Amino acid sequence: MRLSRRAILGGVGLGGAAAVVAMANPNLLYTLITEDVDGVQLSAPDAHAQALAGQITLIDIRRPDEWARTGSGQGAHRVDLRRDDFVTVLDGLTNGDRAAPIALICARGVRSARTANRLAEAGFTNIIDVPEGMLGSAAGPGWLARDLPLNRDP
Repeated sequence: MRLSRRAILGGVGLGGAAAVVAMANPNLLYTLITEDVDGVQLSAPDAHAQALAGQITLIDIRRPDEWARTGSGQGAHRVDLRRDDFVTVLDGLTNGDRAAPIALICARGVRSARTANRLAEAGFTNIIDVPEGMLGSAAGPGWLARDLPLNRDP
């Protein structure tokens, strides 16, 4: 397949524009690439309070290396979203109740939004997104900047 010079340069131009946006305002870039979630959203402080009160099951879906760098929010279960048995693990944490409230948190809200949509397709009906994540996004400053309690244990 042959690409025209215009198509190639146009692609570079879009990539360059994304790089400029990312450098000027990283939260804007995350807003542009984050999927819309039909369900409920919670701030990091509300997710923390509800997890400690047993009102939600809070899941930190980031990778183990991310947990090692920052810790996880107090009250969160660490379940790497890349696990083949991800849905099965969530079923275990909710005793198989796919209507139980599950809140998802990642670094900046991109993966949590995508995973919320994926879980809705799998039959979960009460998925909550924490769109500001651990590191902050356009939705808020994030768990770390809010100085919320952390679990640093492996």
